[in-house]
Amino acid sequence: MCLFQFTARRLVSQAHCGLKASSSKKQKFCLEMARPSSNMADFREVFAKAKHIAIITGAGVSAESGVPTFRGAGGFWRKWQAQDLATPGAFARNPSRVWEFYHYRREVMLSKHPNPAHMAIAECEKRLSKQGRSVVVITQNIDELHRKAGTRHLLEIHGSLFKTRCTSCGNVASNYKSPICPALAGKGAPDPDTEDASIPVEDLPQCEEDGCNGLLRPHVVWFGEALDPGVLTAVEKELDICDLCLVVGTSSVVYPAAMFAPQVSARGVPVAEFNMEQTPATNRFRFHFPGPCGTTLPLALARHETEIIS
Repeated sequence: MCLFQFTARRLVSQAHCGLKASSSKKQKFCLEMARPSSNMADFREVFAKAKHIAIITGAGVSAESGVPTFRGAGGFWRKWQAQDLATPGAFARNPSRVWEFYHYRREVMLSKHPNPAHMAIAECEKRLSKQGRSVVVITQNIDELHRKAGTRHLLEIHGSLFKTRCTSCGNVASNYKSPICPALAGKGAPDPDTEDASIPVEDLPQCEEDGCNGLLRPHVVWFGEALDPGVLTAVEKELDICDLCLVVGTSSVVYPAAMFAPQVSARGVPVAEFNMEQTPATNRFRFHFPGPCGTTLPLALARHETEIIS
């Protein structure tokens, strides 16, 4: 078993979505490397030779499309932050409030569009596939902007705003209804003075499988929940074969996703970070390109002069 597989499975058995690594874990992953380069020409040479490219994306990519992150100072919906609502306990105590929060997020996303970073990734995947090369996007985002941009090979490790899961039968289904149910129409305003709608459970989104009618929940990984082992297995396989890894718009502090790129780097594969600022993992990578991803990434992934387009 490769080092990545061993570490990923051990972390998933111990840690859950949204947990930050302890200082001892951070020290374990620390690699002694020179400061990363910001030489785009050097990166482009590596990019031109790569056959299997893995791109790990986080909230910073979506933020450039105007998507609220609900992280850090000011990241509130009404008087709550995401970690107050995105938990199994919060849903059990007040499913109406949690559904108002996710209904608001779904409605916001209907007005948002992929930015140049999303489009550059999708175009790169399409172009390179014609050359027998592969691009996979491993995203922590739940907004489906990569999918909307045209990315096909996509692993959504935290789920999707536009999928539901039945709390009774477990059925997972895509759902793009607006509103998702009549009782949520006009609800979910983020203003802190807004009162809870207190919608009865029977009027919240219900399963449409024959004879079920169970309460639906968003099909996203909440704080305190483990990531889908099937998705993690797919991630492992992609990272095992990649010969170039990009880390785009992620803070590299939330585990287990934060250790994906450092583990790739540990086996000598070039890793390039594209982010507004340095992260705890920056010095473990070969390249770091500061600035908006929508500015830096299109240049990085544009057609290289050595590419042969059939």
